[in-house]
Amino acid sequence: MPAMTAEASEPAAGEQRQTPPAQPSGPARLIRKSRRFPLITRDTARPEGGGRAAPGAAPAPARQWPLLAVMGGVGLGLLIVALDAFRAGTVVIGLALLAGAFIRWALPEVGMLAVRSRFTDMLTYGLLGAAIVLLSLMAQPDPWVSIPFLDDVVHFTVR
Repeated sequence: MPAMTAEASEPAAGEQRQTPPAQPSGPARLIRKSRRFPLITRDTARPEGGGRAAPGAAPAPARQWPLLAVMGGVGLGLLIVALDAFRAGTVVIGLALLAGAFIRWALPEVGMLAVRSRFTDMLTYGLLGAAIVLLSLMAQPDPWVSIPFLDDVVHFTVR
């Protein structure tokens, strides 16, 4: 059987045209041949809830207000720390992260505040925010909160 050239799409004289197999329709068409991920990524999926937090006609800062609110809180906390109020500033930073976890839980669309899945974002923002608040309340000198178990752990590791 003679080979077809790249330019010719018609079969040569004497050859029969081969028809491709009929494509199944319905649910059978949706079955993938392999469960493996493709070798080349052609697109990335937006995180759940990663859509705009305001309509597309709104200016860019308004569409990303959840992220800007959290970043503004962290920035305010860093400014307070820079003004020599360490404990108050770090509490503000931790509260901003806790607010980010609440916003991620409460709103269906949060723009760029959505980085991973909703559960992972809430867990990350919440744990980091709670840890920062707790550690800032326990910071020396004159801690506002004293948790004996954590004091023992710190003293054991520092000795």
